[in-house]
Amino acid sequence: MNPLIDITNSRHNPMIDPVFRVWEWQIPVYLFLGGLVAGLMIIAGVRLLAVRPKQRQAMICCTIGPILGLIGLSLGMFTLFLDLGHKLYVWRLYLTFQITSPMSWGSWILLLVYPALTANALTHLPEALPAVAKRFPVLTRISDAILARPRLVIVIGLANMLVGIALGIYTGILLSTLGGRPLWNSALLGPLFLFSGLSTAAALLHGILVLSIPEKDQPEFVDFLISSFRRVAQSKPPDPKVAPVLAGADNSFLTIEFAILCLVLIGHMSSSASHQYAASLLLTGEWAAPFWVLVIGMGIVIPLILQTLELFHRIRHTIAPSLLVLFGGLALRFILVYAGQDSHWLQTLNQ
Repeated sequence: MNPLIDITNSRHNPMIDPVFRVWEWQIPVYLFLGGLVAGLMIIAGVRLLAVRPKQRQAMICCTIGPILGLIGLSLGMFTLFLDLGHKLYVWRLYLTFQITSPMSWGSWILLLVYPALTANALTHLPEALPAVAKRFPVLTRISDAILARPRLVIVIGLANMLVGIALGIYTGILLSTLGGRPLWNSALLGPLFLFSGLSTAAALLHGILVLSIPEKDQPEFVDFLISSFRRVAQSKPPDPKVAPVLAGADNSFLTIEFAILCLVLIGHMSSSASHQYAASLLLTGEWAAPFWVLVIGMGIVIPLILQTLELFHRIRHTIAPSLLVLFGGLALRFILVYAGQDSHWLQTLNQ
């Protein structure tokens, strides 16, 4: 008769195989905010270049957008800081630059975002927020100095566009370079996250513009908040003609995002068995329901329909599409990060 044998197995301890999830909510939130800020930078840069250098007007894209971008970037870096295992050594990232490391690239790109956004916000800040400019006259002098130099305005606009593109693509490359997760093995994740960030940024600006335009049937608390802000900031109401432009741009970004997402899944389904299994997690597996409902349905299809109706004047502009696009962009990051961690090369061997 064989003696009893005691076996101690610690493989089910947290962070040890077969538990593969290492990233929690902080990373999807960081990727979402990073893409949103990238989109705000690109839109602000394009808008700044599209306006004549000496034309001064209160513009939501060139002032409110960059200010929101600075806030969003700070929140995103805070969530990234929360995920770090050795928080006291974060400063060491900026003592070197590793050209082959996506983390090193991202660290330095994030530092370039702050001066680019700040310069863009200061360019037209006196017109967008007169009360702030009166409180701090130096801001008006800085704005005058920038607008007096057309070439400097062009440099600021181009800097926002280029750094924004780099930031948006980086959020996708951060995942695609991790070869141990088949779902993330696609060079298209960079463009996917870039256009997703552009769509969320356009949706955010469109939503703010819709709330800023006086409406007879606007909720009283919203009207109170907007009117109070205008009195404090002494700002003029934004141009309502910008709303259709932002809605049309958002439709274009959503369409491109959907096309790239389809190409990512097609690439996986035509690749190895591990890639096919990874794609099936989104198409028919445990992540299929939230993917089809939250990302495709609520995040892309419904906003496209609503904003198309708005552009053809079938319905008035509302905040609903903006909220759906923002929610869909956040859901896309959460699902890709969590589903990606559920995909690995040994899955087909275990079946």
